[in-house]
Order: sequence, then structure tokens, then C-alpha cells
Amino acid sequence: MNLQKTYKTIGIAILLITSLTSCSSQSNTNMKPLKQLTASEENVIIHKGTERPFSGKYLYTTEEGVYLCKNCDAPLYKSQDKFESSCGWPSFDDEIPGAIKKILDADGRRTEIVCNNCGAHLGHVFEGEGYTDNNVRHCVNSISLNFEPKKIEPKIDTAIFAGGCFWGVEYYFQKADGVISTEVGYIGGKTNNPSYQEVCYQNTGHAEAIRVVFDSHKISFETLTKLFFEIHDFTQVNRQGPDVGGQYRSEIFYLNDLQKAIAEEIIQILTLKGYKVATKLSPAKTFWEAEKYHQEYYDKKGGTPYCHSRKNIF
Repeated sequence: MNLQKTYKTIGIAILLITSLTSCSSQSNTNMKPLKQLTASEENVIIHKGTERPFSGKYLYTTEEGVYLCKNCDAPLYKSQDKFESSCGWPSFDDEIPGAIKKILDADGRRTEIVCNNCGAHLGHVFEGEGYTDNNVRHCVNSISLNFEPKKIEPKIDTAIFAGGCFWGVEYYFQKADGVISTEVGYIGGKTNNPSYQEVCYQNTGHAEAIRVVFDSHKISFETLTKLFFEIHDFTQVNRQGPDVGGQYRSEIFYLNDLQKAIAEEIIQILTLKGYKVATKLSPAKTFWEAEKYHQEYYDKKGGTPYCHSRKNIF
């Protein structure tokens, strides 16, 4: 048996036995809570107790961010310094400089760690166990911590789809997680700044379309394109349900070569599934915003689309 693993196992067993007892015979009477604490939080943070092993909220957290003191919100640990030790509590092999104060327990057996800003009890620190190159393990109670996820700035992108009456298309795209905004309008024709009446009755060549602004960190162009195909009948030519005319055609107006390639790949998938795809692919031209009364039509009027519904294809 590996001797180092044996020592680790013995150490963890000893720690489990002592985990539910106070790390010191004295509470932290010099520390005053800066927030309203629950009885369990006070037992650990003020009275130096220990939460039950394998019960903590942050034991298995792997998300990027910073761990903060539950009592004062001072930054204590970075997520990249967290590691899995199988000891039953969150483990870190480094702290944010100046964030942690180390205090030898009254019995001289272990070293307590507290928040250097407010004195809140966090846990204990151990050295020489060989878990990481730093050879240090901060064994911290989840109940002593808060977590602040790393802020990810949205990556803004745009897509333009035409799939029949733009009221119904917008209805479904508005509901997609990651979509920031939508607006309906006209694209693909020859008339500048057309009106709804012109698009319907004067052969402008425009399609009723929707421009979608989305966060590509949350939803991809591929996902949006699959949604587009699932909410209308892409096998119909110049119509959608009861709406007939070129303005109701199925068309994707791509803004770059990547969008074109993704759309082509999805159309190929549909073709292999046996669909006769009538959807056109065209480079995006000027998108003319439609009249205000067309924007977010079903949100304003209520009800649901009469010529669009979603079906599972992919």
C-alpha cells in the first residue's frame, strides 16, 4: 500500500472524529457578527464549531469566482486554488494575500484560520499532506463562506430570420434564453424604408423578418437556427399557413460566412431527415424596422400565433 495514501487516510479519519467538536474551548468573544447569522452559522463563525463533513454547500463547487467571508464579505480564496481532497470540506492550497490569519489552537495540535478582516472562524490549515505542489490544505467550512461567480460580459451577436408572419416568429424567439432583444421588420427587397402596406401589396420584394440580438455565451446561432426551423413550415414556398405571398417566404439572411456555413449544415441535416427544404440563404442587406404596432405584437395583444407552432425536429 502507498505509504503517503495511508497517512492521508489516517489523518482524514482523525479529522472526522474531531470534526464535530469545537476547535477551541473558547468562543470568539472578541468578534461581533456584522450580519444576522443563523444559529448554525453562529456556531461555526463565532463559536468555532465545525459543520458536518460532506454537508457543505461549496464542497463540490467548480465554478469560477471568488469565495468571500460570510460575515464581512472580504475576499478570501480564488476558485483556481480550490481542489478536491475527499476530506469532507472545501479545500484550498492558497489564499488571497493578506486575507487569512493563522492562530495556533489552545491545545497546540492544530492551526486555526480566521478572516483577517473580521476574525470569523473559517476552519484549519494543514501542511505536508502532498495533495498539491503547494503542499498546503486550507480546510474551510462552507457555512463560513459566500461565493461570488466570475462576471462574464455578454458577447453580443445578431441574426436575421424570415419565416412567415413576423408576429409569430418573434413570439417564439422572445422566449429563448440568451436572446437580448428582438425587432420585426423588412429585408431582402428593393424598396427603401417600406411600409407594411407596400410590402403586402406593391411587390417590394421584401420578406417579413425578425432581427435577433443575442448573447452568444448563452445561446448560439446554431441553436437559434434550429429554433427557426422548428417554429415554421420550411417546406412551403412563399407562404406560411393561411398567409400567402413572397413576403412570407422562408429565408435566413446571414451576416457572415460562419452563419452561412452553420445554416447550410443544418439544412443538410434536415435534407437527410427527408425534408424538402424551401428555405433560402441570402447575405443580409439593410433591415428596415417595421411600424411600432407590429413590434412585440402578441405581448401587447395577448393570445398565441395562428400560423406558427413549435415541433420537435432536432
